[in-house]
Amino acid sequence: MAQQHLIVLDLDGTLLTDEKVISDKTKATLQKAREAGHEVMIATGRPYRASKLFYHELGLHTPIVNFNGAFVHHPLDQNWKTVHKPIDLKVVQEVVESLNREQFENLIAEVMDDVYVQYHDEKLLNIFSMGDPKVTTGDLHQYLKDNPTSLLIQAKESSVPGIRQYLADTKAELIDHRRWGDPFPVIEIVRHGLNKAVGLSHVAKDLGIPRDRIIAFGDEDNDLEMIEYAGVGVAMGNGISQLKNIANEVTTTNNEDGIAEFLIDRLHI
Repeated sequence: MAQQHLIVLDLDGTLLTDEKVISDKTKATLQKAREAGHEVMIATGRPYRASKLFYHELGLHTPIVNFNGAFVHHPLDQNWKTVHKPIDLKVVQEVVESLNREQFENLIAEVMDDVYVQYHDEKLLNIFSMGDPKVTTGDLHQYLKDNPTSLLIQAKESSVPGIRQYLADTKAELIDHRRWGDPFPVIEIVRHGLNKAVGLSHVAKDLGIPRDRIIAFGDEDNDLEMIEYAGVGVAMGNGISQLKNIANEVTTTNNEDGIAEFLIDRLHI
């Protein structure tokens, strides 16, 4: 048997096909990897409520990284030391107050699995309703009372660069921000210094698996640090070019069993 590895999976565009399902081949390959003694975990920008379906579908028993590293916990072990690093509420209020109403279309704050939406929007609520969260609609300044795990700014396409530049110029020491690739222009904000690699390192240390035996798969810019951190960082064939440039390997796409193809070849399973 190959030495024990930690296999780390991003969800959207990586583990999941474009139909948002796990293919039979990939699921079977991951099961074989676990039977061979390897550990499998998920690291995603999604909240836990929107990723637990896939966690249980794979039958995992490892901690999970959510909100791009802002929330790390073990769904099956209440004694495991949970990591939750939200953004300071004052910082969020300053960001919201600085935005010109012409620049953005909506604001969404998440406190763990509670969702706060500035303006009612059925399309938006459909995306955030997975896992049946408690949703509060209305002025964030009035209703948001706790430090949020993340803040999302749904903006006009033309406004995204300007908002991100403002955040970089004024809040660089307090928050980090990324651009969603899909399904519409969204800027995601988390506390400064957080990313998937931070969450992954916490879990790997707990499992006793060194970096050189971590195989991580991703496709977007929120996977950059994780792919760079892993001993073997693998970019999906459908991944962005920036990720492919820093990855150790590039596999086939999320619709072509890229994860399974790589693991079968690398771990001989």
